[in-house]
Order: sequence, then structure tokens, then C-alpha cells
Amino acid sequence: MTEDRLERRLGLFPVTNIVIANMIGAGIFTTSGLLMRDLHNPLLMIFLWAFAGLIALCGALCYGEVGAAIPEAGGEYTFLSQLFHPSFGFLSGWLSLFAGFSAPIAASAIGFSEYFSRAFPELMHIGIADATLEATILKKLFAVLIIALFTLIHMRGIVFGSKVQNLLTLLKISIILGLIGFGFASGKGNLNNFSAGNLLKFDFAGFKIIGLSLMWIMFAYSGWNASAYIGSEIKNPEKNLPRSLFIGTGAVIVLYLFLNAFFVYAVPPQEMEGVISIAGLAANNIFGISFGKILSLLIAFALLSSISAFIILGPRVYYSMSRDGYFFKFASNIHPKFQVPGKSILLQGMIASLLVLLGTFEQILTYMGFSLSIFPILVVIGVFKLRRSGKSRFKMPGFPLVPLVYILSGISIMILAFFEKPAVSSIALLTTAAGIPVFFWFRSKYGKRIKQERQENNILR
Repeated sequence: MTEDRLERRLGLFPVTNIVIANMIGAGIFTTSGLLMRDLHNPLLMIFLWAFAGLIALCGALCYGEVGAAIPEAGGEYTFLSQLFHPSFGFLSGWLSLFAGFSAPIAASAIGFSEYFSRAFPELMHIGIADATLEATILKKLFAVLIIALFTLIHMRGIVFGSKVQNLLTLLKISIILGLIGFGFASGKGNLNNFSAGNLLKFDFAGFKIIGLSLMWIMFAYSGWNASAYIGSEIKNPEKNLPRSLFIGTGAVIVLYLFLNAFFVYAVPPQEMEGVISIAGLAANNIFGISFGKILSLLIAFALLSSISAFIILGPRVYYSMSRDGYFFKFASNIHPKFQVPGKSILLQGMIASLLVLLGTFEQILTYMGFSLSIFPILVVIGVFKLRRSGKSRFKMPGFPLVPLVYILSGISIMILAFFEKPAVSSIALLTTAAGIPVFFWFRSKYGKRIKQERQENNILR
């Protein structure tokens, strides 16, 4: 029987674009105003963006070493299954199905519809029902249609999908660079905004706020590990995978710092507090209200790139889970013509659409932030096991300091964020725990197949 396998067709440029596109999404365009509400200090906010970027870069270096040694599709699922035990891999994949990919797709699609409706408010009213109800329904409809469109695009193949991805990523970077460049060049902002604001008290309450703020920022940086999810489709993965993670993450850190500096330059701290559409407010202050519609449309298109990237990556996790016997068999079917896990892509699109219909952007944002912090820490811990096994093909600089920085920072952020938002954090933990009985069900159903696959594919044993 022939075995479905993904082909290595992607070079450094498209893979790096996937990392950048996966990172730059709804988070950078929504969180800074919320951060300022709690921190009340622009310099502290920018420092936390820089510190979180350092954490993400440490994680990218660690994933580069693990991904070069295990250049297969699936990300944390594949890494944890081979480094530790299939149960850890399954739980990471289980969480990815909801919080890791489907929920960010839903959030980005909702963000798209919100910005699109600002640019074209007339499309949100057709005159057959209450205006507010119509707007709510039509925004959700636009979000679902966007998910359906990009699901169909990526069901037609990774090469075709990556070309669309490259175009959208270049558009997104151009938008951000243009906003930063023309914004500072206008001279209409105020440098005194950087020294305004209040000092945060560095007591336990203050550290809880810092921990939650870093968790929100790390959500905006999420995607620094993106190319690890498509290791099976990367040419020369021992070199291109680590490079794509380092270059992509480094580029996004620089963009984020300059973009936040522009926000502070354009908007006084007290006016930033609590504003979700911070990019729109900054553009209004610098360029005038008439530019708001144009910027809203541009940000809407920028979010399409994030939706596209998430749709590329997530199905590769479910594909790998299915190949190992820990998910439904249909998820590992490769389309004979387009060479993609088409049914996995379709499943993810259906779940994301359901989340759009059932929830709002605000309801899923904090949940995602905590959920996405859990399993990357375990992968980074796995670097130490990988080194002891002698299987490393790319050895990161700065070992063991780099993984220790990521591990200790990640654990500290989770603990502080839990104390600040225990209810939402508990839901994320319960979602993970709910996957335990599901894992044992799949193991009992496909036990023999699992044992055989582990014997053939576990590179560490």
C-alpha cells in the first residue's frame, strides 16, 4: 500500500513569509491600547514588546534546532511525540485544533469583517431588519465567507497557496512600513508622549499586570514557530527551517517596535487607553479622519495574510496526528492532484466558521493567549534531551542560556497571568485536560498501528 506523504517544495523565501504572515495578525493591531490601559506608561509598554520579542527569538532558535533534527509536519505534536511521549504530542495537537489554529482563524476573520465594515459601512445594512442586528449578522457572514474562500485556495495546493501567501505578506509589510515611515515623516505627532504616563508599582499586583501584558504580547508574537509545522514540505530543512524562524521572527520584532513607537508618537497615552482599533486612531491623528477608511481597508487585507497562514499550518498538525493513529483516518488523506491534506483543511475551516458564529473577538483573545503558552515550553525543554541524544543537526548559539530564558520566562508569565485572570486560564487548562480521555480512546482504537509507527519513526529511540 502506498503511503501518503507531503513533498518538499518550499524554499527559504516562501517559508520565511509564512512565519512573518503567521506572526503579524490581529494582535499587533488590537493589543497596544489595552496594554496602555493597564500599564499607563508608554516606555514600559515598548520595553515589554521588546522583552517579549527576545523571548520569541529564544523560542525560534530552540525550535530551529528541534525542527532541523525532526523535519516533519506537525510542529509541537510531532516534536513532543518523538521527544517525550505520544500523549504530550496528542494534547498539543488537540489544543491546536481549537485554540492554536481554528480560534486564531476565527479571530482574524472577525477582525477582517470589523475593519472591512469600517471602510464600507453601507454594506452592513440591507434594510430588511434592525440595523444593529443586520450589521452583526452580515459581519459574521463576511467572516465565514473569507474563511471559506481561503480554505478553498489552500485546498488547491501548497505552491498555489504559498504564492497567494507571498503576495499578501508583502502587502502587509508594505502597509506597516508605509504607516511607520509616512507617520514619522509627517512630523504631526508628539515626542513628549513617550515621557508621559504614570509609573507602575512593582508589587505583586504590578507584576500580575506585567505577566498578563506579556501574555497578550506573546499572543501577538505567536507564529514565531510557524515553519516547524510544515517541516515535511521544506527543501533542505536542516538549513532553511532554522533560518526562516530566525529571520522571520527578527523582522517582526523590528516592525512591532517601530509600529508601537508610531502609536505612542501619534496618540497621547491617556487617549490610547482601552482603544482596540489603535492603528485607526493613530492614523486619524496624523493623517486625518478621511484616511481612516483607507487604513481600515488596508488592515482588513493585512489580516487576510494571517488567515491564509493559519489555514496552511493547522491541517499539517491534524495530518500528522492521523498518520500516527491519534486522529480520524480521513485527516491524513492527501489529495492526489493538489498534494495537500484537503480533508484536514476542510475540517479546520468548518471549526473556525463555527467559532465565528458562536463567539466574538474579545471572548477568544485571552483564551488563546494562555493556551498557546503551554506546549512550546515543553518543546524547548526537549532541546536538552535532543542534545544528550546526539541527534542535533543545527546547534543554536547561546545554549543553554537561550532555552533557559524561554522556559523561565514562559512559566513566570503563565503563573502571573493565571493569578490575574484565573477563570479564562482555567478554561484553557480544562480544554487541554479534556483531550486526555480522547487520547486513550484513539490509542485503544488504533493501538497496533501506533506501536508500529513509533517503532519505525521515533528517531530518538
